[in-house]
Amino acid sequence: MALAEPVKVGMITTLSGGGAGLGIDVRDGFMLAVKQSGNPDIEVVVEDDQRKPDIAVQLADRMIQSDKVDILTGIIWSNLAMAVVPSVTAQGKFYLSPNAGPSALAGKGCHPNYFNVAWQNDNLHEAAGAYANTAGYKNTFILAPNYPAGQDALAGFKRFYEGDLAGEVYTKLGQKDYASEIAQIRASGADSVFFFLPGGMGISFLKQYADSGVDLPVVGPAFSFDQGILQAVGAAALGVKNTSQWNKDIDNPANKAFVEAFQAEYGRLPSLYASQGYDTANLILSAMAKADVKDQDAFRAALEAAEFESVRGDFKFGPNHHPIQDIYVREVLQEGDVFTNKILGVALEDHADAYAGECKM
Repeated sequence: MALAEPVKVGMITTLSGGGAGLGIDVRDGFMLAVKQSGNPDIEVVVEDDQRKPDIAVQLADRMIQSDKVDILTGIIWSNLAMAVVPSVTAQGKFYLSPNAGPSALAGKGCHPNYFNVAWQNDNLHEAAGAYANTAGYKNTFILAPNYPAGQDALAGFKRFYEGDLAGEVYTKLGQKDYASEIAQIRASGADSVFFFLPGGMGISFLKQYADSGVDLPVVGPAFSFDQGILQAVGAAALGVKNTSQWNKDIDNPANKAFVEAFQAEYGRLPSLYASQGYDTANLILSAMAKADVKDQDAFRAALEAAEFESVRGDFKFGPNHHPIQDIYVREVLQEGDVFTNKILGVALEDHADAYAGECKM
């Protein structure tokens, strides 16, 4: 193996404010993989974007121009990704998303140097729509925040859901009070509710929904029933079905080792965000073993090959550098005093995104 240049990774993620838990999990999963690798040739610079697009853009420019990073990663929120990713790839750097997967970057806005290691935004919501059919729901009330990932969420759910909509509402990003939405649900004649409200928004909604006495079954993506959120919501989430490309009980050696190592390192169970950070780092490390990051064509080919042990088991990229993967239905349950999820089955098998056909690269 020829001695390649060290690889410098710039991680811009959300480490303060309402969405901090997600960024902390991505960072911790990523750094665990780097530590486990013992590879001295990878250096990671971490900065907090405070969930503000302008700050994320400034950080990216500084990392590229002053810190001379080779690869950027870390962004949680799709509005920040839309602000940062096109400028990063235009400056000839690689961007590997451990989370945000806006549709605009999967289709016409795809780029040879942009990879998404998590999912395309619509994917988990598509699986929720497919599950709603299986569960026999015929009149679902759907809601999500009004930003790119929220729009992708409702589009994804509707792409697969075959029933009627009792209502469709966009909430404010960062909203804390859902009394009026819950009143609309109560009056709507719905037989079920689908919502996408990540981070603190989901905690607020679920607690208020549980207190409201509206007793309709709830379906959502993992983002609202994640390991961090469940502890804050507690019993209000028990029994809820949600969709995810990862869970701690996926049965493969890489995942078992990851869950154990993450708990030992950080004293908590990993979330899907942590698993995505971990896979992103291991993808980079696998490419470093095969190619020099300065030889972009070779490094890109090594990333495309995705020859790493994913905690999801089978993992491969589609032609637009977004994953083709299984998406599961999980149920919230209690293990001892910890609220967590268990897999019930596969909602969509080897699932690719709807935008790949629009990607020309």
